[in-house]
Amino acid sequence: MRNKNQSLLSSEITPKAVFESRRELIKSAAAGAFGMALGPWFSREALAASPQALAATPNPSLMVKDDPTSYKYVTGYNNFYEFGTDKSDPAAYADSLQTRPWTVTIEGLVKKPVTLDIDALLKLAPMEERIYRMRCVEGWSMVIPWDGYSLSKLLNHVQPLGSAKYVEFISLADRKQMPGLKSQIIEWPYREGLRLDEAMNPLTLLTFGLYGEVLPKQNGAPVRIVVPWKYGFKSAKSIVKIRLTEEMPKTSWSQFDSREYGFYSNVNPLVDHPRWSQATERRIGDSKGVFAPKIKTQMFNGYADQVASMYAGMDLKKYY
Repeated sequence: MRNKNQSLLSSEITPKAVFESRRELIKSAAAGAFGMALGPWFSREALAASPQALAATPNPSLMVKDDPTSYKYVTGYNNFYEFGTDKSDPAAYADSLQTRPWTVTIEGLVKKPVTLDIDALLKLAPMEERIYRMRCVEGWSMVIPWDGYSLSKLLNHVQPLGSAKYVEFISLADRKQMPGLKSQIIEWPYREGLRLDEAMNPLTLLTFGLYGEVLPKQNGAPVRIVVPWKYGFKSAKSIVKIRLTEEMPKTSWSQFDSREYGFYSNVNPLVDHPRWSQATERRIGDSKGVFAPKIKTQMFNGYADQVASMYAGMDLKKYY
């Protein structure tokens, strides 16, 4: 797929100073016992003051040291096939997406099935800022400051039954709003899934914003998940339904070609995709442009300490 954004210059990179100053302000507010107590309320106040702001308390234990990718690249270079297959299509066409009113239904093997509107979801738990690596199966990567809270907060709210083993995510599919649905590349709506223990892992983020602002529409507004140790397509966007099941759910890309897209899709430099090596990656937005050396891909995208135990004893070449 052609990248229309290759003409972007490093000098056009989003002013990081704006982002850093906002983080410092939030850190100051959350510093100390009094500040920690006020952290969530500070976030709510900021949200109320500006409908586009989504202040969150930084979680220092979940911030990689890599330099964040510029806002311009994060919001201008996307895979979101509901709006087209070119990397620039989501930014060009996602304005048609209506993000309010918006509800998410959580159903299936839970004690308390519920449908929550987006405002209720925003208030369900304190918002955290986390800086995660994001690795695409196509061989490129970014580093993104996300805002949200662990998906486990929502799952605990609905109380999974003992028979629940998997979590299925279903995205919006509305031809009036999403011109990409005219294509037959995959069967709509977009579906993804995780094992329940993967969904409950603290790293799995129910995400409402990035760079301290509400999610841009091209990034999966108003709510998506982010699973940083898996390839990017596992992180379903614009979610309208979450279903807990006993059977492994069918997922969109594995239905397209199960040889290329397994259910697990953990980042693994030792298992190449049939069309793309996974040994190295190109960091989008590198100031050296096309001359930037590729970087080695890390097992589980660098999150092995937090997630590898979930796959102990599994043949990761078979369960890719």
